[in-house]
Parts: sequence; structure tokens; C-alpha cells
Amino acid sequence: MTLPDEFVDGHDVEGNTVSHPFRRLASVAHSNFAPRCRRWRESLRVLTRRVTVIPMPTFTLFINPRHGTPGLVTLPAAGFRRARAEITSWDGYAPTPLRDLPLPGTIRLKDESGRFGLGSFKALGGAYAVVNLLAGELARRDIAPSASSADLAGGRYAEATSRITITSATDGNHGRAVAWAAARFHCRCVIYIHATVSAGREAAIAAFGAEVRRVPGTYDDAVRACARDAAAHGWFVVSDTSWPGYTEVPRDIMQGYRLMADEAADQWTGPPPTHVFIQGGVGGAAAAVAVQTRARWSQPPPAVVVVEPDRAACLLASARAGRLTAVEGDLDTIMAGLACGEPSLLAWQELERATTAFMAIPDAAAIDTMRYLAAQGIVAGESGAAGLAAVRLALADPDARAALGLGPESRVLAFSTEGATDPSLYAALVHAPAG
Repeated sequence: MTLPDEFVDGHDVEGNTVSHPFRRLASVAHSNFAPRCRRWRESLRVLTRRVTVIPMPTFTLFINPRHGTPGLVTLPAAGFRRARAEITSWDGYAPTPLRDLPLPGTIRLKDESGRFGLGSFKALGGAYAVVNLLAGELARRDIAPSASSADLAGGRYAEATSRITITSATDGNHGRAVAWAAARFHCRCVIYIHATVSAGREAAIAAFGAEVRRVPGTYDDAVRACARDAAAHGWFVVSDTSWPGYTEVPRDIMQGYRLMADEAADQWTGPPPTHVFIQGGVGGAAAAVAVQTRARWSQPPPAVVVVEPDRAACLLASARAGRLTAVEGDLDTIMAGLACGEPSLLAWQELERATTAFMAIPDAAAIDTMRYLAAQGIVAGESGAAGLAAVRLALADPDARAALGLGPESRVLAFSTEGATDPSLYAALVHAPAG
């Protein structure tokens, strides 16, 4: 197997930690001098002028000892059939492309940058949950026993839905999808963002008419503020994370996310994938992908590798601890959509047994992969590039390849979950505009 020339073999494995240096990486994002997210805006212009040869920071690979153990059915098949039928009926629906990449073996990337014109896969979940919530509430109020999404989009019940407020916390993409759905289906929307969400992502949410409230702290602090205010005002939370007593809306969201993996299975040609790399965050998308790839390719199912930023690796921490575990700190990763410190309860019920391995990667790897994809004509944002960044790191390290069973005959499916959802930041990191 011939590796890309920017890779070089790694060094020792200690326990489950696999380290890998890049031989050449023209990047300003190394953790020794990259600006922390809260200082990013004022220092980015100066730093992006520098081209420095630096070593690649280490990454962490943890092989899940509980992989394959029996567990709960978190996402029933009937629920996915309903989600697929609903979402595929919407105006503007089209499968996103599956792209072949010129990397060793078979590497294919599901490119979500064009989904519903929103730049990420999030509409598959957030908007679907909004439809279900509004239809259910209209039925509960004896206004419409079975309102359809076409009824809602057409404004048939706009007088009633305009008095319903939905709310969510977001790192950017989920809030944008929920705000889009609120505008499409004629209800009020309040979105909570945390301290380091970029101004560009805030503006993209507000463009759909949502009220945006910025709160101090991290994504997890925004989740708590959202839930607290919703309880006080009688609003309806549409969250892609879950906690005890709040699982049904997140379940709808995850069922919608499954469509992304289902499309990939329809588009796949040749022998099925041996490995699937998918981003973590709170875990909802990863759990949905794990369920659907197992449903479509069961003999045997692909090895699922969940990828997180090394500064926000709550799923890896949970796997190591053997229980749901939060990570502390300001979670200041450039991979904004994955900057989550607390796993979703519902997602973890799936991932703790379905995941083959967990990887935590540095910001520099995501940025370098954004640039690699740009050279291939593919636009991927910071979080969108994370899955493929982990593939490239693993391919370049002999110990990681051995631990994951990656070889010349491997067939890898990865997901680019977002495009340039903050175009100014994308241009600064990639040194080229998104369009």
C-alpha cells in the first residue's frame, strides 16, 4: 500500500494510545500556538499568514472492549421507515453525493455540504423532529388530528403554529436546521448559542427569523439554559442531545439522521465497506450511522470508528470509564460542531456496544484535511473534515492500521457532515473561498 507523501510512520503505542507525527504540514493550527476559540477572531488574520513546518500532535485510539455486547434497541426500524418516507417527500429533497477519494484502498466520502441548501446533514433530524412536534401538538389541542408536513408548510394551520415556540441549543448547524424548519412550518423559534459560536453561524440562524440568545460557557451550558427557559415559558425543546426524561424528540432526530447512511448504502457499489468513520459530538449522528450501517450491511457489519476533537472527547472518555462521562473545560476546539462535553444518553446506549473504536484527533488534522479536500474540489468545514482526518491519521500509522484492521483491501466510508457553514473562517483556514 502506497501512502500519501505527507504521511510518515508513527511511533510507539502505549496501551491504547497511538501517536503519529506529520513529516510536512503547512498549518497555523498546531495546539502550541493556535488561538483558542475565544481569541480566534482577533488573532486569525495575523496567524494565517504564517506557514510553518511543525510536528503533528498525537492522536488517541481506544479499542472498545464492550463492542458487540447485547443492548437496548434505541432506534426501531419502523421509526426510520416513517422518517425516510417523510423527509424524502419534502420539496428540495435529493440524496447527497458519495465521492471516491484518491487514497489507499477504497475510501468514499458522503458529502453533506449541499443538504437542503443548509450546508450540513442536520436538517434530516432537526426539521423532521419539528414536523412531528407541531403535528402532535395540533392534535393534542384538537386543532388537527393528523396535520401533514405539506399542511404545515402551506400555512394551513399557521395561526395555531405561530403561537407555538420551539427552542434548542446549538454549536451552529443544528440551530440553523431548527430555525429553517420553524420558518418553513410557521412557528416561533428561539435558539441558544454559547460563547464561542462564530458570528457567521449566529447570523445564519438569525436569517431564518429565529431569536438568537448567546449565553456564557460551553454548548452544555447553552443546553441547560435552553431547557430552563423552555420549562419557564412553556416552549418545546428540539434538542439533538438527550438526558433522563427527555428522549423522544432526540430519537426522532436520530431516526432522521439515519437517512444519510441509508443513502450511502444505496449509492455504494462493489463489496460493502469494512470500516465506517463518523464524527462524535454528543453522539446522535454516530449512533444513527451505526444503527443504519448495521441494518444495511450485516454479514459482517462494518467496524464503526467514532471521531472526536481531542479537546472535547466525551464519548471516548465514556468508553474508557465504562459509563456515561462528561469532560470538563472550555472545549476550545476549532471543530465547533463537535465541541460537546456531555454525551447524549440515548446515543450512548447505542454507541457503548456498537462502536469498534473511538479516536480523538487534534485540530491541526482537521484543518489539513479541509485543505486536502479543497484540492479535490470538495468543500468541508472543520467538523465535516474530522472523520476523514481520522482515516488519514490511521492509514499513516502502522499500529493504528493493525489495531483497526485497515489494509490494502479495506473499504472505508466516511462522512463530511458539513460544508463551509462559516465561509469567512473556511476561507481563512483553507486560504481559498468556499465557492
